[in-house]
Amino acid sequence: MKTVLVGGCFDFIHFGHIAFLEAAKQHGDKLVVMLESDETIKRLKGEGRPFHTQEQRKKMLESLRMVDEVIMLPPMKNDTEYVTAIQKIKPDIIAFTEGDPILEKKMKQTELIGAKAIMIPKILTHSTSALAKLLKLE
Repeated sequence: MKTVLVGGCFDFIHFGHIAFLEAAKQHGDKLVVMLESDETIKRLKGEGRPFHTQEQRKKMLESLRMVDEVIMLPPMKNDTEYVTAIQKIKPDIIAFTEGDPILEKKMKQTELIGAKAIMIPKILTHSTSALAKLLKLE
């Protein structure tokens, strides 16, 4: 049984998220999502974010048929904490979105734990931040 790991904020679930999660699941038997904490998102995205709490985002992700498990991360402050969390999950594969702004860090983490990296092509669609601006939430 192969475990595929992905991570992210998943604040407004949109078509790009769905396409990414479906593509990631095709590479294994079990899809695990590491879900960023509210505190981490606020630090990364700004004071008005997240729009949904971590618990709400977890429930939304769990409702998707391709997601097998959601792990709510505590506030993370450094790369070592992420590597430790990933090691506990023991994924065979870690999937990333093409063009991820911290792709280099994620590739290094994947190498450190001995997993296989899979690059999922990015779907041309609005991001959560772009949708928030369109809806005048930011």
